[in-house]
Amino acid sequence: MSNEFQIVYILTNPSMPNLIKIGVTGQSDVEGRMKQLYTSGVPVPFECHFAYRVENAFSVEKTLHYAFGDSRVNPNREFFKVAPDRVVAVLKLVLGEEVTLQVNQELTSETTVEDRESGERLKKSRRPNLNFNDLDIPVGSILRFRDGPIEVTVVSDRKVDYEGEPLFLTGATIKILGLEEGAALQPSPYWTFQGRRLDDLYEEFHSGEEAA
Repeated sequence: MSNEFQIVYILTNPSMPNLIKIGVTGQSDVEGRMKQLYTSGVPVPFECHFAYRVENAFSVEKTLHYAFGDSRVNPNREFFKVAPDRVVAVLKLVLGEEVTLQVNQELTSETTVEDRESGERLKKSRRPNLNFNDLDIPVGSILRFRDGPIEVTVVSDRKVDYEGEPLFLTGATIKILGLEEGAALQPSPYWTFQGRRLDDLYEEFHSGEEAA
């Protein structure tokens, strides 16, 4: 496998709280690699927190493993106990292209609806649904899809306005991604508020609650 233009990825899994996986795969082998990761030994599918196409990806991966070596759970495995956006911040120092959406689509295509719903149930059993009021996101606030041109407006503590229709954020995300209605999906990684990802804001809020 050539080192040129590979994908460095950061994965999370609801069954492994506070752990992330930092790995690398080829652009043409994303589907195969994602299939390998979801084995009988993993109860629910992985989710892609961030994926980045770069040159010399194996060197970049090695650098990340070294930089966060103190947080590595097992020297023979690529799992780290560290906040994922700390790794993202370092990774973005390298010239590259974000491909998180594409990798998440590959992950979705390689798992069944039952698998994805199981992952969502596991997450919901641990923490409550996303509430904009909890995260200090007032009604009237603008949320951006992947920090791009697509926007929604917050209209209540749970719903947003998308193209004139009040929807839960999950519903709006499913429409934007062109997925089937009712698809199991965690929407917060796709959205930002004032430049910050909603899943990071959610994690900070609920981590603070647990520590209190």
